Amino acid sequence: MRSPRQLWRAWWSARHPPTDTLELTQRTVYILPTRAGCVFAATLLVLLVASINYQLSLGYVLTFLLAGSGVVSMHVTHATLRGLALHLRAPQPVFAGDSASLDCVLTSRSARARHGIGARLRGSGTAAHWSWTDVPAGGQAVLQLGFTAARRGRLALPTVVLETRFPLGLFRAWSEWRPVSSLLAYPRPETPAAALPAAHAVGSASTALRARDGGELEGVRPYRRGDPLKRVVWKKAARALEAGGELVSRDTSSAARHDLWLDWAATGSLAPEDRLSRLAAWVLASERGGLAWGLRLPGRELAPAHGEAQRRSSLEALALWS
Repeated sequence: MRSPRQLWRAWWSARHPPTDTLELTQRTVYILPTRAGCVFAATLLVLLVASINYQLSLGYVLTFLLAGSGVVSMHVTHATLRGLALHLRAPQPVFAGDSASLDCVLTSRSARARHGIGARLRGSGTAAHWSWTDVPAGGQAVLQLGFTAARRGRLALPTVVLETRFPLGLFRAWSEWRPVSSLLAYPRPETPAAALPAAHAVGSASTALRARDGGELEGVRPYRRGDPLKRVVWKKAARALEAGGELVSRDTSSAARHDLWLDWAATGSLAPEDRLSRLAAWVLASERGGLAWGLRLPGRELAPAHGEAQRRSSLEALALWS
């Protein structure tokens, strides 16, 4: 037997399934009177009783005029959210402890503008902060909602609560949106970062080394766009082009590549989370220095490379390591 609270949660979850694209309908928009709306209703009751007791014709007119305005206000408040299309842009990865941003795109397909729409995050572990916007007729508006990534790893996004009290503030219409996307949080880099492990110089992996007349070691590698013409091996150029090959350039010892291994074992006897923080700091330092680096973790290894793709792959491996 499930408790009433569990039954309520199961019903609510079935009514609001996780999705990154949602259109609010009559079924998913709720409305209740606000505190001001309750005071307004009590005032109407007092006016009605006074009009009955004293037979005031103008009192009846005022009472029913105000009551009609309240009913119209209820309809407009509910219609402000009903039919609104929501879309979530995929959040960018952040470091643990940093602020993440959710971009919610609100689209109105109707021929009227929608005013006073607010959104906040529920269950994000931070104080409720509302963001407000107006959606033009047949247009879009973007709401940015921020929260803090509490830990590393793949984090579920908090529930988005949308609300409006337009136009008179007598009623509050709201809905809840549960995104299905997740946020990738990298380990927080160690501060200050420890010194990088020693890098090892390696020659061209595609060719063997030979001795020049002066005794300097050099090799050859495929021609890269931007190589100086003096490094092109012209003696082999004609033969390579006739055979359908490519030009080759000299790869001198001064141009040797330095590979750096960021190894789990090189972090010492730190706790696992502290080791991941140190490795994350080393990844950022290596990228800033323009070095080629590889990453070794228990059960996983990334080959030496450099660039934005290597940086993302390394940080993602650290974030998802378990």
